[in-house]
Amino acid sequence: MTVAVLGASPKPERYAYKAFRMLQDHHHRVVPVHPTLKELEGVPVSPSLDDITEEIHTLTVYVGPRFIGEEIDRIVRLKPGRVILNPGTESPELMAALDQAGIPYLKACTLVMLRTGQFDTSAA
Repeated sequence: MTVAVLGASPKPERYAYKAFRMLQDHHHRVVPVHPTLKELEGVPVSPSLDDITEEIHTLTVYVGPRFIGEEIDRIVRLKPGRVILNPGTESPELMAALDQAGIPYLKACTLVMLRTGQFDTSAA
């Protein structure tokens, strides 16, 4: 399954980095997304959601509501199978846009979902 990590980070203490690593450990293809990073541990980083051409099963969000506004249209255009809004990333504006586009979303923690076996079993 291909998973995009919006707000990818090279900093090991960040949850976005931990999700990137744990998704790989669980054998998912990970597409990190960050506007200025070129690669993350040898994995090419997409500068924008608009640059992703492959089908994304899950988009996991690590961008806070303060910065998500400019990403909403890109998320809808990407049409991921589902979106995970990690703690602190919930945005009423984004949730409304996802509802309108018919894109399912979860307010959940990617790390917890992976650790408890819920990530692969949550329907998209």
